[in-house]
Amino acid sequence: MSEDNNSQSLDSIDIMQIMSLLPHRYPFLLVDKIIDIDGDKSATGIKNVTINEPFFQGHFPNHPVMPGVLIVEAMAQVSGAICAHAQSVADGGTKDTPDVVYFMSIDKCKFRKPVRPGDVLHIHVTQTRQRGNIWKFECKAKVDGAVVCQAEIGAMMAPDV
Repeated sequence: MSEDNNSQSLDSIDIMQIMSLLPHRYPFLLVDKIIDIDGDKSATGIKNVTINEPFFQGHFPNHPVMPGVLIVEAMAQVSGAICAHAQSVADGGTKDTPDVVYFMSIDKCKFRKPVRPGDVLHIHVTQTRQRGNIWKFECKAKVDGAVVCQAEIGAMMAPDV
C-alpha cells in the first residue's frame, strides 16, 4: 500500500504551550490541549470539565451546568491560540514579546445542550476569513459528538505593550 506524499502531519500543543500563547491562567484558562492544528485554518481544542471547576460552586450547586459564556470563551481561546501559534511558527519562534490575541466579536451563538461535570468538550474551530490582523472562525463545541454550542468568533492580534 503506498503512502500519500501530499498528506501532512497536523500539529498539537499541550497546556504549557497554550500558556505561552495566551495570557489566561487558572481559573480562566479554559482549554487543556489543542490537537489537529492546521496552521491558522482549523484545530480542535479539548476541555475536560470536572466538578472541581470553581464556577460549579454557584452554577448551580444541586444541578451543575457549565455556564454558556465560558463555553464561548473556550471557543475564543482555541481560536486565539491557533492564531498566535501560526504567528509563532511563521516567526520561527524568535519574537521576544508575542502579540496578544483579543476576543473581538461573537455572532450567531446558539446553545444546544447543557455541559456537565465529567463531559469532555471538543471545540472545533475553522477559519472563515482572515484579513490583516483579524480572523473570523466558525466554532462548534461538542460532547460525545453532539453539538452543545456553536458560534462565529472574531479574533484580533495586536502587539503587547
